[in-house]
Amino acid sequence: MNYVSVENISKSYGEVELFSNISFGINKDQKIAFIAKNGAGKTSMLNIIAGVSSPDTGQVICRKGLKIEYLSQVDVLDSTLTVEETIFNSDNATLKIIEEYEHALKDPSDEKAYQAAFEKMERLNAWDFETQYKQILFKLKLDNLDQKVSNLSGGQRKRLALAIILIHKPDLLILDEPTNHLDLEMIEWLENYFKKEKITLFMVTHDRYFLERVCDEIVELDNGGFYTYKGNYSNYLQKKEERIEQEQASIDKAKNLFKKELEWMRRQPKARTTKSKSRIDDFFVIKEEAHKRRNNHVVQLEIDMERMGSKILELHHISKSFGDLQILNKFEYVFKRGERIGIIGKNGTGKSSFLNIITQKIPVDSGKVVVGETIKFGYYTQNGIIIKPGQKVIEVIKEFGEYIPLTKGRKISAAQLLERFLFSRKRQYDFVEKLSGGEQKRLYLCAVLIQNPNFLILDEPTNDLDIVTLNVLENFLLDFPGCLLVVSHDRYFMDKIVDHLFVFRGDGVIEDFPGNYSDYRVYEDSKPMEEDTEPKKIDSTEKKVSKVKLSYNEKKEFDSIENEIEKLENQKIEIENLFTTGNLTGEEINELSIKLQEIKTSIETKEDRWLELSAKLEDEV
Repeated sequence: MNYVSVENISKSYGEVELFSNISFGINKDQKIAFIAKNGAGKTSMLNIIAGVSSPDTGQVICRKGLKIEYLSQVDVLDSTLTVEETIFNSDNATLKIIEEYEHALKDPSDEKAYQAAFEKMERLNAWDFETQYKQILFKLKLDNLDQKVSNLSGGQRKRLALAIILIHKPDLLILDEPTNHLDLEMIEWLENYFKKEKITLFMVTHDRYFLERVCDEIVELDNGGFYTYKGNYSNYLQKKEERIEQEQASIDKAKNLFKKELEWMRRQPKARTTKSKSRIDDFFVIKEEAHKRRNNHVVQLEIDMERMGSKILELHHISKSFGDLQILNKFEYVFKRGERIGIIGKNGTGKSSFLNIITQKIPVDSGKVVVGETIKFGYYTQNGIIIKPGQKVIEVIKEFGEYIPLTKGRKISAAQLLERFLFSRKRQYDFVEKLSGGEQKRLYLCAVLIQNPNFLILDEPTNDLDIVTLNVLENFLLDFPGCLLVVSHDRYFMDKIVDHLFVFRGDGVIEDFPGNYSDYRVYEDSKPMEEDTEPKKIDSTEKKVSKVKLSYNEKKEFDSIENEIEKLENQKIEIENLFTTGNLTGEEINELSIKLQEIKTSIETKEDRWLELSAKLEDEV
């Protein structure tokens, strides 16, 4: 079933033509990835398909009644609402019923309102929907539903926008870099979610493992041509290589024919017969084909890296906390020449702070950071390039010098360097503010690398870079002879360039794992499940997350039992605190001891009941 037909669309901005006469279709249950270089118009294409903007020519025809949701790079969330209000702020009928039910739960004394809401949930069978939306919020770490959108970080806003479109379950989901601002755990969950759900996707992403495991078709805009590849990323690489070889063979053949025809043209035949005129016309077609050049640039810089001494970087029992959040606890490590270390961990575990400590941008609480005298850091941060009004691309690089030294006494000009980093001579004289987000990141990366560092520190360098640039960066880093420390959620990138990992577990725990990311995943998946020896902690994000076929009274009991356990836990703490005062008489101690034991017994009973009901729910699924 066809959902969307894109017919001969074109888009230009001033003299810059992004694409022309592009046609393709999106069918039900297809999972399509759109690949193109930075600045080629990927976001413009998504905006046109989503109906946010219009093409200059051509049209996009959508199936009548098609529900489309679009995750763009810039969200349109209302900052005055809370997270919960934002989720329920839609015309989705099922969400409205769930909202009523949630409000009824907050006032259990109004049994009539609760029963009415419960019956609506039963009638519309909204429990499945509630289960999935709770799971989505839980996996995307959106557990504080009362938090104002205005107080969310950029990453939290992106996750909220993603959660909303997943909850709405549209017919077609259009995604612009959905894995940005997600940690590895969230990315793997989203990957599995898309794999198992019957959902239609059209997306832009640079995450090649995501492409490999989710997509069943890839469309590519390359040097003005539009190409379709059935299958995943591995198949795309193979088929693209075959296409390029065929194109090159065609160009070589055209060159040979061009030489022959050129000799004939130079003889300037006097008789312009119909046959010779046709041959002349064909000559110009052949000439155009023969002079085609693929615009693929491969970075092959041999930067004359400054010498490294015997002492590189030493971390001696360093500790760091921000309030109650501990990110380092007496961590120690001595870096060796040529080490290539990747850093992984959940968001908020201190990965970026660790890099700032190493580069001494923030101090440690205790311990010592010792940097060797010969070490020159090249630090690529998430902040990106600082744009100066009116500054041109070439001027950014020339701030570091007109020429960059290479090995064997050679040098390269700033303009030549930019060409190697995929900026044409014409593009070099564009204003920096006109560049796409990915192009600005590429320019910033270039500016860091040409400073001739011998210790590279890269904080999420793959965000907003296209796949072509990622390959360029990977090839450069594979040849880089110095030390490398990189934070990235791009699993493909990490597998290719790092030798071992620092795994940030949280609470100051850092593990040194000897291998790349795929090795680490195999290791983690092979670990035996640990026995849960403590009573199950009841999390508000986990309640009511299974298909419910309990009776009315059982459902009501299940919904209220958590609050009762919490109250008993508070009473238990109050009594235990009284024992520490030393002001109790013998009789009071006896009375409180009896009461404390009763509370503990009650807690255990209620937890057992909660687990019993919870197990019953799981059996119903």
